[in-house]
Amino acid sequence: MTSSPVTLRAPDAPGQPVPSPELDQLYRGFERELLVPLWTEIGDLMPTSPRPAAAAHVWRWQRLLELARRSGDLVPVGRGGERRAIALANPGLGGAPYATPTLWAAIQYLNPREDAPVHRHTQHAFRFVVQGEGVWTVVDGDPVAMRRGDFLLTPGWRFHGHHNQSDTPMAWLDGLDIPFVHTVGSAFFELGPDTVADHSTPARSRAERLWAHPGLRPVSQPGPTPSSPIAAYRWEHTDAALADQLALETDGYPGVLEPGHAAVRFSNPTTGGDVLPTMRAEMHRLRAGTRTTTRREVGSAVWQVFDGAGRVRLGEREWSVEQGDLVAVPSWVPLTWDTETGLDLFRFSDTPIFERLHADRVQIGGE
Repeated sequence: MTSSPVTLRAPDAPGQPVPSPELDQLYRGFERELLVPLWTEIGDLMPTSPRPAAAAHVWRWQRLLELARRSGDLVPVGRGGERRAIALANPGLGGAPYATPTLWAAIQYLNPREDAPVHRHTQHAFRFVVQGEGVWTVVDGDPVAMRRGDFLLTPGWRFHGHHNQSDTPMAWLDGLDIPFVHTVGSAFFELGPDTVADHSTPARSRAERLWAHPGLRPVSQPGPTPSSPIAAYRWEHTDAALADQLALETDGYPGVLEPGHAAVRFSNPTTGGDVLPTMRAEMHRLRAGTRTTTRREVGSAVWQVFDGAGRVRLGEREWSVEQGDLVAVPSWVPLTWDTETGLDLFRFSDTPIFERLHADRVQIGGE
């Protein structure tokens, strides 16, 4: 008989059954039949508030970038190199390549004149560019320019590859819902060509020409879509929106999230909701001298410093951060940002999952 993965003990503790040979015999029967009584597990299964396994953590962009550069010399970008994407591994998740239990984040590195081979997967993905340009991501045959500050979408099951047309390497942040898809057992993957079919370099993709006109929707495309059809949300528009919010505050009008704190959410123009079914993406800007109200929420997030410098406090720990640094925020961990000089922050989270399950909860300050 094989040993059971279930192991039960009978502690002599308040609220627990009195230890006895008969209780031990009962527990051995539970183990044989792969049963676990709730009374032995309720503290872990039903805590009074979330106890995430993931840890609050900061990854330093300059260290990641140096390791990515070395990978560019040693690791192929094609089959076997898997895009040369290097995932963040949260220290609380046992070495799994996950930034949080539901979110995957990685630095991807493409050398000059390289092609990242084409594939598709049911996991939803995006790219966020902290620095550089010269790469086009080709999504279902549509070349999309990648430039500093741009937020680019690759919804699930779209063929995509990348090509670097410049003489310099480029790195960016990849975000996907890989851990969530893996956990629920819904992943599919398919290889495409080893090189992208279209090496053209248009300033705007076809998706942008059709969809990326503020407040305007093509009448030829009725109905909602599960993911946003906008291929790229350009930095010039994001920057202007954040600047206008702070200017309105200066003029005495509403518009900011809280004093000195402007924020915008990337949205799907066909629904008004999130850009992807499983992930939310936002951009935040803090004026110099701003400290945010402490906030905690169910679900996890990853933040990246786009510009400026400041400090982040997660629970009882605090870090100084600068451009490119990445921050994992586990579920229900109190979060506060502050900056003396100003700070731009990109954020993505698993909030849409919890909202659809009606399991979302937010606490702001002393609420």
